[in-house]
Amino acid sequence: MKNGFDNEKYLRIQSEHIKERIAKFGDKLYLEFGGKLFDDYHASRVLPGFQPDSKLKMLMQLADMAEIVIVISAVDIEKNKVRGDLGITYDKDVLRLRDEFQNLGLMVGSVVITHFKGQESAKAFKSKLKRMNIKCYYHYLIEGYPNNVALIDSDEGYGKNDYVETTRPLVVVTAPGPGSGKMAVCLSQLYQEQKRGIKAGYAKFETFPIWNLPLKHPVNLAYEAATADLNDVNMIDPFHLEAYGETTVNYNRDIEIFPVLNAIFEGIYGENPYKSPTDMGVNMAGYCIFDDEACREASNQEIIRRYFTALDDLVEDKGTENEVNKIALLMKQAKITPEDRKVVIPANERGAKANAPAAAIELDDGTIITSETSSLLGTCAALILNATKHLAGIDHKVKLIPKDMIEPIQNMKVNYLAGNNPRLHTDEVLVALAMLSPSNENCKKALEQLPKLKGCQVHTTVMLSEVDRKIFKKLGVNLTCEPVLKKSRHK
Repeated sequence: MKNGFDNEKYLRIQSEHIKERIAKFGDKLYLEFGGKLFDDYHASRVLPGFQPDSKLKMLMQLADMAEIVIVISAVDIEKNKVRGDLGITYDKDVLRLRDEFQNLGLMVGSVVITHFKGQESAKAFKSKLKRMNIKCYYHYLIEGYPNNVALIDSDEGYGKNDYVETTRPLVVVTAPGPGSGKMAVCLSQLYQEQKRGIKAGYAKFETFPIWNLPLKHPVNLAYEAATADLNDVNMIDPFHLEAYGETTVNYNRDIEIFPVLNAIFEGIYGENPYKSPTDMGVNMAGYCIFDDEACREASNQEIIRRYFTALDDLVEDKGTENEVNKIALLMKQAKITPEDRKVVIPANERGAKANAPAAAIELDDGTIITSETSSLLGTCAALILNATKHLAGIDHKVKLIPKDMIEPIQNMKVNYLAGNNPRLHTDEVLVALAMLSPSNENCKKALEQLPKLKGCQVHTTVMLSEVDRKIFKKLGVNLTCEPVLKKSRHK
């Protein structure tokens, strides 16, 4: 994918602005990290050139003065919410994040469970954290939140929450995903710190929406698509417009919460240092786009990818029609259709012609390679072989894995492992290629092409098994599937 974002410039100017913000406050700064601290693959997809660990690199520069608080919603624990890009539940991701941060030498002070109202699953998670010697606190649901400012800014509101004990001047508040309640944790702590005579400040490190891009810019629309399950809506920031006469973009939850933040800051300082939600943020990403058209195209592709994901989730009872309908509306606003994803039509045409599951991949140079299910190989296994042969300059007619090697594997799967599908999956094909590579030059060449699949686009005419999905994820391939469940033809 063509780059359009200057990551080095972003690291430089974003770091400078965070340090400036820290210097503005007294004893302690609560810095809310929106989005993902690392593994931010959404940002790297819509801003080609953005590195997934950019936020982490900046935080590492402040490691000696920072501690991390990880936030998770009791609602997400209750419903076993899954982080889509990693395929693990939010509660498991809290532990993964803690391990990752600590392995990098960063201090993780505690975990906060928000939206708590006695959920047994949340209690069980807190008990688990306690057994692991991890500090954990409850923050409760507040009636009328976020509009009942009088209740929120009182001992029956934020004052009812557990006080999160912190020891360092910079407290980074992060979470496995959006909607976890990070900002509410920060505001609650400002209230609690004031009660203890500690002067604390708040700032927000958020990448999306990008405040100085147009409201309906594809990068901002892609953010709405990514948070369709939360029903987030990008809006013109009315507070910023009134204060400065400048049109900027923010999103509904920050705008809704701003009167609360305003009231709390007025209680602490006598006045609010921020005149708008946009002021709260530290976001230089918009200044680092050097090819707007490349970012527009990448973002349009992300919206389409999210649309297919929402359709697949609906088929598997993991999503809602509201999510599908919202992303469909975003596609209309962006003036795009599913067919604007270049691999969709070739995959569907191959599938219709073969009357069998089919797939298509778009390689880095724009070449489209297709495949279909055969008696020996699943369509994705065939696609990887076809693509690597093309990249290695191997004639398509050459059979990399001989039939007499595939058939014993099929026999084992069906007769010994009681499988219904004898065809080889992607992982099995890759193992076979690896086994043959020491003695077969073509297999060796094909195997060496696998890194070139990173960033490529794939579309399949059926929803894939978990095995195939994971292999594509490990290869760095961006996958979409038609919302059609795969039916085994072998019983």
